[in-house]
Amino acid sequence: MKTTLLIPVILGLLFLNVNCGDGEDSSQLIEQQVEYSPDKDMDIQKYNVAEERKYSSRSTPCDTLSLAEYVLDNYPSGSYLVTFDKTDTYSIPRYAVMYLKNDYILALIATSRPGERLIEVKNIVGYDQSFILLDSTKLGTAFFYLTLFDCSNGSFEQIWEVPVPNHGGFNNFSLSRWSYKRTPYVSINFHYARGIGHINYNYFMVNGWDNPPHLMMTYFGISFKRTITNYNNDEFPDYYEYAFFDLPDRIAVVDSVPFIWDIKNNVYVNTRNKKQTRLY
Repeated sequence: MKTTLLIPVILGLLFLNVNCGDGEDSSQLIEQQVEYSPDKDMDIQKYNVAEERKYSSRSTPCDTLSLAEYVLDNYPSGSYLVTFDKTDTYSIPRYAVMYLKNDYILALIATSRPGERLIEVKNIVGYDQSFILLDSTKLGTAFFYLTLFDCSNGSFEQIWEVPVPNHGGFNNFSLSRWSYKRTPYVSINFHYARGIGHINYNYFMVNGWDNPPHLMMTYFGISFKRTITNYNNDEFPDYYEYAFFDLPDRIAVVDSVPFIWDIKNNVYVNTRNKKQTRLY
């Protein structure tokens, strides 16, 4: 009986010993973790790219693996070429890169917030990762950038780079044309699990490919919706914002309000209420 009573006491003392150790030892332990060690992380990332190259069917100065290496070598620590979300359980993730005419290359790059743990691509891509803003496990904060490169001379040169205002849940991107003026635009799709839907960040090349694009956001879910439209016949896309009845027995659209781009103030303006504006 005495032995039985002593077991909880011993376990409690062991617990206190582990959790009340020297703060310096705890700090050293964190520094040994890869996500807090840029040098260790860099070694692992370069090793992974080198392994991928072994199994690549061909290698060129401007191929995707070369771009992945370029990002590791030239961007701040904790920056990576992002991958598309997997289409099925056993598919191999592909890098989020698109090759265009004139040796231009579109890529999605994610960087880690300075002072925090380094991000991991697996934590910012996919449906479940769209919950990352609610996560309390300190997975780091990712900043996404859509970037256009030129690689005509065998080396990468950045043409422009624009931020993507999201931190997790990336799915894919695609190149489309606006039906009104045939303006090309890149649509970057993010899962939005909290709303059972998705968000698209649409970058319109209103001033050609050599200049930073114009951003307009659209989305679709069970009780929210925004769609592209041409409302005032200028070069900038407009959109309709939809209002819903969200009732216990049904969800239905009850109204839609057009927003148009105010080029003077660089905001979208509600055509019914000029005081309501949106950045994109």
